[in-house]
Amino acid sequence: MKKHIPNAITLANLLLGCGALVAVFEGKPLMAVWYLVAAAIADFADGAIARALSVNSPLGQQLDSLADMVSFGVVPGAMFYAMLKENLAPSLPEAMALGGFVVSVFSGLRLGKFNLDTRQTENFIGMPTPAATILVTGIWLTYEFDSFGVGHILGQPWLLFSLIAIISALLISEIPMFSLKFKQRAWRGNEIKYIFVAASILLLFLFQWAALVMLIGLYVLLNLFFYLKKGKQHS
Repeated sequence: MKKHIPNAITLANLLLGCGALVAVFEGKPLMAVWYLVAAAIADFADGAIARALSVNSPLGQQLDSLADMVSFGVVPGAMFYAMLKENLAPSLPEAMALGGFVVSVFSGLRLGKFNLDTRQTENFIGMPTPAATILVTGIWLTYEFDSFGVGHILGQPWLLFSLIAIISALLISEIPMFSLKFKQRAWRGNEIKYIFVAASILLLFLFQWAALVMLIGLYVLLNLFFYLKKGKQHS
């Protein structure tokens, strides 16, 4: 019986992702956020509980990817789609808004690569799909609530398509990116993680929804800095 518990939690992630998707299409941003938060908790809990119960199965690994594809792949694509649909010029075909789901396509590609990549045991290669979802959610919420008066700027189709291209490229990039999972609480070895968490709390307090964009921007820049620094050391 206990071997089914992690899979049930994974399926809850999938169901919550479907709820977030419906909320996006119905124009209910806060409801979508709560669904995504719950999905993220389930995504973290299924693996933790599987390790605690000492159960592991190939089915669980497949279900995890399928659930993540919906919650952290299709949902951010729907957010881009919603913004594009509202802002495309009347002279342009509405089908262009489907370009928002390019992020979903590259999320699926990333998840497929992740399942086969033995290098990604402790950290990531390329931007993880939950981080991409946080970034897109921050963009969408900042747009929806016109945070700091920049909503109309974020609604520009040229900017949205540019962001879609950048995020898609980061998802399948070869840039190493640190994980926020702590194997031990000591400062040594976790310096960058503690600094990032502290900066995240400060930014959320100061900038609210807009902070989500800043957080992932900071996350990408930090990882890019260490990647380039390491490359120079080896050259």
